[in-house]
Amino acid sequence: MIHHSGLLRTAPLQGETTSSLICRIASRYGLEAKALRSCWHWRNHQPKHENGTCRADAEVLLNSAGRQLLAGLCGIEEDVLARALPSWARQDAKLPAEGDGVPAAAWRIGGAVAGPPAFGCRLCAAGRTGTDSRVVRYAPRWERVCARHGRWLLDADADQPHEYLDVWHLPEVVAAQRRWAGVARRAVRAGAGPENVFGLAYAVVARWWEQALGWERETIWPRRLHQVAGGDAGGDLKWWRIVGRDAVVFPEVVAVADALLDPGMAELVWVDSGAGLPRALPADGMFCRRLGERVGRTWLGPLAATDHGGPLIAWMGSVIRQRRAAGGPPGYDDDPWWVRREHQPVTMAGHLRVLGKEKKAPGSGRMWRASVPAEQRMLITSTIESAEEQLLQLRGAQTGPTAEVARQLLRNLRHSGDLIENAWKRTALAAANAGVPLEEVAQWARMSADALRNVLTAGQEADPG
Repeated sequence: MIHHSGLLRTAPLQGETTSSLICRIASRYGLEAKALRSCWHWRNHQPKHENGTCRADAEVLLNSAGRQLLAGLCGIEEDVLARALPSWARQDAKLPAEGDGVPAAAWRIGGAVAGPPAFGCRLCAAGRTGTDSRVVRYAPRWERVCARHGRWLLDADADQPHEYLDVWHLPEVVAAQRRWAGVARRAVRAGAGPENVFGLAYAVVARWWEQALGWERETIWPRRLHQVAGGDAGGDLKWWRIVGRDAVVFPEVVAVADALLDPGMAELVWVDSGAGLPRALPADGMFCRRLGERVGRTWLGPLAATDHGGPLIAWMGSVIRQRRAAGGPPGYDDDPWWVRREHQPVTMAGHLRVLGKEKKAPGSGRMWRASVPAEQRMLITSTIESAEEQLLQLRGAQTGPTAEVARQLLRNLRHSGDLIENAWKRTALAAANAGVPLEEVAQWARMSADALRNVLTAGQEADPG
């Protein structure tokens, strides 16, 4: 057991989790983290993943006596720790009263305490502290690049072995982080929260990422993905598409955020909408065409413009309503930067859980709910219910001239058939987007893979129904 006077000074890193600091202190003293944690009275069990491994994003909350103990162990003043550790002053009902003098601690999940936890750069930490220990710190996605060592620092909440991806040979990823600082300043001047602007751009580009497997002209993202995978992601493409997504799409996220803050781009949305004479947004609209150019893809405009029900179209609708001054009561629905729950990207941890369940029990019902966006499920269900309603109407008594009755019956049958065809196309597309091989989907649809690919491509260019 070590003395509490802090023989070895261990400075915290800015934004570090308290749990991470405790582990690094233990490393300095040559102890296992479990041995050092025995200095506190624990009120619950350490969080673990489903397979029993300890979570890297686990966080620790301390009472007053517990904080004093930690300050003594690392030899750092409490006010310094308070500025560096986001969880320092957080309270917890499980901890005893402040006056009893018992150093107590409670486990929590970091994401529920102070934002998304990510791994820190070990090389940077070693340069500052002299030890090569794992670091976990709270960091938004626009701060994930270590420019000095060319690393993209990954989310710490997922059950996977990597702490970072090598982006040394992707200067555009490093440059995007530098560019973001200017975009954030523009957001503040525009009266928008930088985190909200980033969140919307991230949702837009993450949706593109899910659709990009069907984009034959997309070459930028595959090149980057292979590089962050160490040269070839082909061996486990599905896994690398999950783990590498945020790093690969980061330059486009910053570019989209910059574009959406541009008043000139908002003006293009207004013109596309009819500039006061309402009309449907065109597939060849100037806004989406220009947006495609700004992300280095001149061909992307029509695909983005016809992605009905996505976050980009929702943002465009908010801009149009603001210009028409036709919104409802003030609230989040009128905020162009608000991202609906169904549009929020699935996290890396969420995708990996789905992938694990898919490998263990392919085709389970929970797998469908986890991998297919809620909006798509709703559209499919709604379409099927409409078809059922149409077919039920055909069972009613039909009166009138024979020709008229026959014509109405055929018309209703045709409409029901269109709805059913719409439903199976949406279902096939959802399965393909969720990662089911196209050959398997084609077998279920009783058609060739090439024919199904043509159907789905046409469906993406002109959304059915």
